[in-house]
Amino acid sequence: MKIISRPQVEKTMRKQLLDLLDGKNAHMSFDMVIADMDTGAINSKLPHFNYSIWHLLEHMRRAQKDILEFIKNADYETPPYSEFWPDQDETADAQQWLESTAQFRDGLDEALTMVQDQEINFFGPIPHAPEYTIFREILLIADHNAYHLGELMTMRQVLDILPPEKW
Repeated sequence: MKIISRPQVEKTMRKQLLDLLDGKNAHMSFDMVIADMDTGAINSKLPHFNYSIWHLLEHMRRAQKDILEFIKNADYETPPYSEFWPDQDETADAQQWLESTAQFRDGLDEALTMVQDQEINFFGPIPHAPEYTIFREILLIADHNAYHLGELMTMRQVLDILPPEKW
């Protein structure tokens, strides 16, 4: 068995996390999931669902933003859980959809940049939250996004609003 050095392990872990965040290997990317989205359907809800496609995207955006702010800002206070979702009756228009997708991408790009930054102590404690690491927080973003991207894709399938090229 070959022993791998800590820098090699860290490099490999960062690469695998980048792939997970970016929808490589066994996951679809954010852009693949929302490709050619019919903005006329973003407010559609499935039977027994309390939220629409836009609600789910907005939840993902808010959660990702919360985690990134937690990493960066020692004074940040996480809002109550109810603020991670739009109100059930709230709807979005095409412009709000574009804003939500752009803000989600910006947050995802920020997470990707953090993972690539070799100057960031990825495995050391976050100074203002020593029980957590940046690695753990970025992994949480990747996990949360992957879960909900699968859910978004399922919603698209059930609503029969897949892009022309069905994977």
